[in-house]
This record gives sequence, structure tokens and C-alpha cells, in this order.
Amino acid sequence: MSPQTEEGTSMMSPTTTTCTAHCSASRPSQRRTRVPAFQRGPLLVAIALAWPLGSAQAQTTTPTDAAPEAPRAGKLEPVTVTAERRVENIKNVPMAITTLGGEKLDVLNSGGQDIRFLSARVPSLNIESSFGRAFPRFYVRGLGNSDFDLNASQPVSLILDDIVQENPILKGFPLFDIERVEVLRGPQGTMFGRNTPAGALKFESVKPGKKLEGYVNGSYGTHGTVNLEGAINVPLNSEWSARVSLQSQNRDDWVTNTFSAGPTKSLEGYRDTAARLQLSYKPSANFDALLNVHGRDLNGSARLFRANIIKRGTNDLVDGFDPAKISTDGKNEQTLSSSGASLRLRWDLGGVALHSITGYESVKALSRGDIDGGFGASFLPSSGPGFIPFDAESADGLPRHRQLTQEIRLESTDKGPMKWLGGAYLFDESIDIDSFNYSSIGGNVQNGYATQKQDNRAYAVFGSLNYDVSDAFKVRGGLRYTRDKKDFVANRVSAPPFSPPFIGRLSTATNASNVSGDLSGTYALNKATNVYGRFATGFRAPSIQGRLLFGDALSVANSEKITSIEGGVKSDLLDGRARVSFGLFQYTMKNQQLTAVGGAANFNQLINAAKVSGRGAEVDLQAFVTDNLLLTLGGSLNKTQIRDAKLRVDACGSGCTVQNTITAPANPAVGKFSPTVSIDGNPLPQAPEVVVNVTARYGLPHGNGGEWFVFTDWAYRSEVNFFLYKAKEFTGKPLLEGGVRLGYTWGSGKYEAALFGRNITNQVQTVGGIDFNNLTGMINEPRTYGVQFKAAF
Repeated sequence: MSPQTEEGTSMMSPTTTTCTAHCSASRPSQRRTRVPAFQRGPLLVAIALAWPLGSAQAQTTTPTDAAPEAPRAGKLEPVTVTAERRVENIKNVPMAITTLGGEKLDVLNSGGQDIRFLSARVPSLNIESSFGRAFPRFYVRGLGNSDFDLNASQPVSLILDDIVQENPILKGFPLFDIERVEVLRGPQGTMFGRNTPAGALKFESVKPGKKLEGYVNGSYGTHGTVNLEGAINVPLNSEWSARVSLQSQNRDDWVTNTFSAGPTKSLEGYRDTAARLQLSYKPSANFDALLNVHGRDLNGSARLFRANIIKRGTNDLVDGFDPAKISTDGKNEQTLSSSGASLRLRWDLGGVALHSITGYESVKALSRGDIDGGFGASFLPSSGPGFIPFDAESADGLPRHRQLTQEIRLESTDKGPMKWLGGAYLFDESIDIDSFNYSSIGGNVQNGYATQKQDNRAYAVFGSLNYDVSDAFKVRGGLRYTRDKKDFVANRVSAPPFSPPFIGRLSTATNASNVSGDLSGTYALNKATNVYGRFATGFRAPSIQGRLLFGDALSVANSEKITSIEGGVKSDLLDGRARVSFGLFQYTMKNQQLTAVGGAANFNQLINAAKVSGRGAEVDLQAFVTDNLLLTLGGSLNKTQIRDAKLRVDACGSGCTVQNTITAPANPAVGKFSPTVSIDGNPLPQAPEVVVNVTARYGLPHGNGGEWFVFTDWAYRSEVNFFLYKAKEFTGKPLLEGGVRLGYTWGSGKYEAALFGRNITNQVQTVGGIDFNNLTGMINEPRTYGVQFKAAF
């Protein structure tokens, strides 16, 4: 949903904080000739952080987005973003933004992991999933949604090539041939509308160009992991050009099911293939068009739920835990197919540009897993591992999904102190959901079935204004009006065991409107340093849940609304050798939509918290310590708190050690198998207080156009609660994962051979749980090693 880029300000220009003198060979157009090291010297992080605060006097001229000077060794390249729907230098945009691209993105993606590899790789970002590769859940500044139903809404929006990916299944589309990732933190209610109170992730694919070029990138690693990626760019004539991009990610099953009667013997493998075709048409300087057609096919394991892997009274794994083994009697499978297309048109009308962005997305999916994570039940002759009160196996599917979007936007293009844009946006989504329950006892018999249908239509009108008050001081602001309607019908066809006997149909609808906006200012202390402040609001439209497979009621969460204030400094340091941004923020969320997940009934219930508060700090730093050594540092501190003295939820039904005040104890005699607790004062789930990430790259030039290099990356997040309540067993320990890459490039960067490792210290920890009948946990991705080869032409 960002603007089509004008010729001369193409997004193909250098755009990433990490694409430097050592850019990835897969982006040959962004590389530059390396210069031997000279004038080496240490750079202290403390100096970098203090530098902007000491620049007290503003210059008489303001930094511009003009074409940058030719890059040189040991100097960071400029970063441009489209967070505000215009191509701008990141330093001039008054909000917290982190970008990823080039070599850093290639390295993080080398192990074949899905989009979750971005978790903790930028400040204040956490990503987790109980569906594996198919359904990522995003959290920014602690704000997210742990809902696992297939019509779940999230407060973090994902925008792929200008098209919002609303359904959570769409958000797992693989990242390949990507030019830039932008992580926008804080409410994005003006430019991107509803369901962005926490922020947005924007992904921009490499666009067709006027040169015949391309690349191939292949790797092989442990567990039979094979990753292939490539693209070819073909200029068809003076007006048309095309780019075809492909990716195939494959892994063998590496987990063995030790339960001999289990229907699925081996697990955790996948085959994930995706493709993208783009056609660019530019017959004149006054018109251009871009057609994007894409699709994905996934076949593999659903998330592995492992029974009783947590030691009671602690959050330690049980003694002797082996991640390569599981013992389960349920069937495990996951399939997904998606397709989509978009058409972006731009007309230059003389002083005004008209944009049209049309999008279509469709996805079908089915995911089936053994929820209790073990075999048998306590009332049978055998069961395990550990105590399994009863058997549980279920599946959820999207047999039908369709999303249509349309945006029309006008923006000013004349030079001058004032710039404006305005437009309208339409969203239309229709989804069907199937939910199944099975009994593994007696041969995997289906014994419960329910359906859901949701139609969601929304429209918005928006506008923004940028004004240069002086050469140093600039202000901008905007407003957006949104109306959102949902119609929901759920039908329980058959009731599974241990559930209310209700059979029938329930329906409800929501209709809400909202005005959100932002006001911000940037002041140039000097040519290199800007300070900024931003006030912003946003909202998430009402949500509906009706998981009638295990319940007999619908739940509706009203609109949540956020007010956020942030301020910070962005500076280029040491003649372009370093760059830093630092910010502080505080927000208040009213009526935040939360999901009470699990409990003894394994039931999703939507609730609103009267108030949630958050505050924190974030920093991004990149610096050439020497001409050949590039360091990056990102970090965040987030404090979140639920503030609602009346809010209660059901805690675990698995006998865990609850750490909140119990307001109503479990009473099996009346069918209540889990205690009710107060969550007032708790932090939000999956909201780490501390996130830190570090990368280092050292290159040693060799011969004519060759280079030996080593790249290492590390990401840390502090402990997290898995659920709204606190329990010792369902508290994720702090997690530190690292990677390393050693290799050689030659042919002036056209060829590269490397060895790589992911999760090299072999961390094995629970990163999620299921809390309704035993101490079931999910673990992080395994350690992998491999070799990789890349070639560009």
C-alpha cells in the first residue's frame, strides 16, 4: 500500500542499513568496488550514542533526499523507506523504523526457517506460532494476539508489495528476492488504517529493471535441508520488462514417533515452494504499471505439541528430553496453497500523481495435530508420556478464502514547502472455516465438527499534510476515517466428548467506525542529526470468535484504541561511518482485545481489558569500526501492564503452578477443571522486556575482486509469559540464538561460497505451550549447519 516509485527514485537504489561495501552477491546492482582498508580505528558505542545529544546548534540547511554521493569503503549507504507513502531518507521520517535487506537478510534466511527468523532481529519484535510455518503471530512493543483461530485479527499489520495480508495464514508467505523489510513501530492508523495499533511490517520485492540479470542461490544442510532461490530479470523491449522469482525450501523429517501404533511415523519435514512473476510497463514518463502474480504451496508437518516436557514446578525441560523423539497417537499433517495478484498503476498529471492499487488474495489450508501431545489416556491400560487425563486431536482448515482490496490515492509532486496526499481504501474479505475433533482411541475417528463463516467489509478515507515551517523544522500530520463491518455465523454439527451438547447455529455482527491520526515534527540540529516527536492514535476493529467445536457461545471484542507518544534522535556520525537512532515511547491502550486461550476446555474467548499501558526505549546502531569490520546493534526495553481490577480468566487445567491470585478454585465435582485468576498487573503474553540483537561482519580483500569474510549474528529476548496468567511452567526462559557464516566471494562479488550455521549453540527451550490437560510444550528450531553457493549474472 505504499506508492509506486518514480523513475529516478527507484527502490532498486541502495536501501538497507546493512547493504554496505560487502553487499550480497544476490544483489549485484547494489554492489560497489571494494577499496583496500585504510585509516583503521576503533569506534566506541558510547561516543556514537552521545554524539547527537551534543549537537545543540541547527544548521541553516536541511538534509534532503537528493541523490547520494558515490559510496566509498567504510561508509554506510543511505537508507530510503516508504513508511509515509513517499520515498524518503529514513532519518527524515519521524517514527521508529528498522530496515533489513541485502546480505543480512540473506544470512538470517539461510537455514530455511519461515518468517519467524525475523523474531528479535529488530527492536521490540517477537514472532511465534502454534501452527508452525503456516500461521505466524507478531508482537511489536508487547502488543499482539495469541488467538489461534483462523479468523483471528492481529494488531500488527503485514503489507507485502503494497497489499495488506489480513488473514494470519497469508502472513506466512515466504521471503525471497526481497529488496527491503521495513518494521514500523507504533500506531500506523493514518496511512494503513485499522488493525495497526502496534505497528506494521512492510516487505518490498525487487522490482523489474532494464537490465538482463539474475541470480541463483542454493544451500544444503543438516536434516536434509535444501534451499533453492533464484530470479531472472528480462527487459522485453523499451516499454516492458519482467522479473521471475522462485523459492523452494525442503527439509526431511527429523523427529521419530516412538509410539508404534501412531499413524504418523516421522515428523518436522516440509516442502515449501513459492513463485512470483512481475511485469512492468512504462510507455512514457507520465504512466507506469506493475503487475504482480504470486503463489505458494506447502506440505509438511503441523506444529509438534510434546506432552509433559516441562518439569512440574519449574520451566525446565524434563530430564532426558530428546528433541528428536516424540510419542504420540495422533495424525500430523499440514497443507496450504495460496495465490494472489496485484496491479499498481501510476499517472503523472502534472503537479499531481494518481495511484491505483488493486489486490486479490486467496488461500486454502488444513492443519491437524495431536493436542494432548502424547498417547492414550489415564483411564486406559497405557498412556504417556506422563499423565494424560484424556485424548485430544483436532484440525482446522480454510476451505474457502477470498480477499479483495482497492486503493485510490492522489499526491502532490511539486517542489515546495507543502506536500499532501489523500485517498480512499476498500477491503472485502470472505472466509469459511472448518473445525474437526478426532479420537485417537479406536482408530482416529472423527467425533466433532463445526463450521464458521465470516464476511468482513471495510472502507476508509484518509489524508496527510507535510509542511516545512523552516529549513530546519518540518511538521506533518494526517487523519483517517474507517468503517468496519463483520457478519459471522457458526454452526456446530456434532459435539465432541467433554463438551456441551449444544447442536445448532449462532450468529452475530459488528459495525464500528473510527477516526485515527498522527501529528509529528522533525527538527534538524545540524546536517547530520534530526530530533523528532510523534503523537499517534490507532484502532483495531471489533473481533468475533465462535469456536463452537468446544463451546456453545460466541464472544465479541469491542474496538481497541491506542494513544501513543514517542520521541527520539536520528543521526549520521563520523562522516558517514556510523548511524544511530534512539527513541523513547509511551502508550495507553483502551479496551485492548485479548484472547483467553486454552484452560480445561481448550476454548478461545475474546475479552477486552479496560486499559493496558506500555513504555520503553529502542536503539539501532550501525558502524564501521574499521573499513572492513561492520557492527550492528539493536535493542529495546519494553514494560507492559494489564490494568483492569475486574478482569478474570481461567488458568491451566493441567495442574501447573499458578502465580496469580485465584478468585475461584477448580471444582471437578461441578465440571470446573481449571481455576479462575485475576490478571490485573500482569505483563502481556509473548512480550519480552528486553530484546537485543548484534551482528558483525569482517571482510579481508583477496586478489583482484575477491574477499574472505566471516559474518555472525546473535539475538536475545528475555523471558515471556505464554498466556495471560502467570505460571512457572508456562514462562518461557530467556532465549539467545546465534548464527555464523564463513565464505569467499570472487568475480567482484558475482560468486560466493560459504559455510553457515544457525542456532550454533544448540539452544533447546520451550517457546510456547498448551495448557488444558497436561504440561504440553513447543520448542524452538533445531541447530543446523550447511553449505551455500550463490552466483549472479
